[in-house]
Amino acid sequence: MRIHSPFRTGLIGGLGVLVAIATGVAVTHLATVLTYVGAAAFLSLGLDPMVSLLQRLRLPRWLALLVVVVVVLGVLALILTLVVPVIVSQASNLVQTIIRFTQNTASWRAFLKQVQDTVGPSVDVQSIVDQTSTYLQRNAGNITGGVLAVGLGIAGGVAGAVVVVILTLYFTASIDVFKSALYRLVPMSRREKFADIAEQIFQAVGRYVMGQVGLALINGLLSFAMLSVLGGQLAAVFAFIAFIGSLIPLVGTVSGAALIVAGQFALAPTDTTFFGVPTWLAVAVYYIVYMQIEAYVLSPNIMNRAVKVPGVVVVIAALVGGTLLGVLGALIAIPVAAAILLIVEQVIVPRQAEL
Repeated sequence: MRIHSPFRTGLIGGLGVLVAIATGVAVTHLATVLTYVGAAAFLSLGLDPMVSLLQRLRLPRWLALLVVVVVVLGVLALILTLVVPVIVSQASNLVQTIIRFTQNTASWRAFLKQVQDTVGPSVDVQSIVDQTSTYLQRNAGNITGGVLAVGLGIAGGVAGAVVVVILTLYFTASIDVFKSALYRLVPMSRREKFADIAEQIFQAVGRYVMGQVGLALINGLLSFAMLSVLGGQLAAVFAFIAFIGSLIPLVGTVSGAALIVAGQFALAPTDTTFFGVPTWLAVAVYYIVYMQIEAYVLSPNIMNRAVKVPGVVVVIAALVGGTLLGVLGALIAIPVAAAILLIVEQVIVPRQAEL
């Protein structure tokens, strides 16, 4: 190939590199916005099956959308008016309990002795506590700034959640318009096949979202009931933690259970037992049993109806998605894997069979 104008070729190549760099920088700066949009689109696909169900009951689409929006806003309002005040109240009790506990020297020493007896003589608990106290005193300024940053991060997360809710409602109301616009970009000869596969993918994503939320609700409600029966501390707070954790595939339930057990161990009085068994140990046994039931009974029955993905693919997809995009990546990894498998099965395999 002859290069008639090396300068022009080099200039065009340099401009292409600059455009690529500028695009990468723009995507980096817009990462938060793109995350909000992606989460809202994901949630809107989860609400779409509810709209479709109401349409099959012979409701007009606009009325079905209105019913779904009212239900979603009603659930959010119920959470804000009932759950959040309880969580705030119990979190305040948690802080006050910690303050009283640390001010009571006898209780603090008894707690350290209990921890020392648990871990054994190989670990000097008192030395670790002294070193931690010294570190906190020397780095009080940095820690205060970190706490402020965490507070700002929480405020930003709340604002982001509001944005995601608003975008979700808009996307749910306009999802048919978006689909039609997407299908028109495909050549007419392939549009029908593309639309059929895309609808199957959208339905799989919607069913997956509903299934994951259903698992989280089951875990949250059962955790609240279990903690209430066993006399556990801060039942509403830890049930909410269980619900949020279960929204994350694979590791969410385990992480939430570990946090709840540790919280019960730290907060429950040493003489609090359930039929002679320490409360934190009873909670740990419950979560061990529940995780087996979720892994072998609940999750397969719910998820196999939503997305037909082999177990090994689920694990690999969740690990890859979590590594690349964090929690959002772990959430969308499984439906993305289902979409890829669907494309392979209905497009690539038939095409290879025709060769």
